Amino acid sequence: MEEQTRLTAWVRGHVQGVGFRWWVRSRALELGLTGSASNLRDGRVEVVAEGTREACDDLLALLRGGRTPGMVSGVVERWTDPRGDLRGFVER
Repeated sequence: MEEQTRLTAWVRGHVQGVGFRWWVRSRALELGLTGSASNLRDGRVEVVAEGTREACDDLLALLRGGRTPGMVSGVVERWTDPRGDLRGFVER
């Protein structure tokens, strides 16, 4: 069985009001991840994803890849053990 992990990524830039959370949800579901994409009051989007390390790495690469809606100016990530409490992938 592949290693499971939890990725939390904070994405800054012009990422609210441009379909960014919908785009993240679509990519995460394609990768088989569970989690959420949430707007934060300071203009960032917080992405929480659980799944294989490879799938989470792929999502992180997509977040940084320059082909997202809006304009990403930076991504900070944190890796932790999975909690197993996430179902589906939701936009908040």
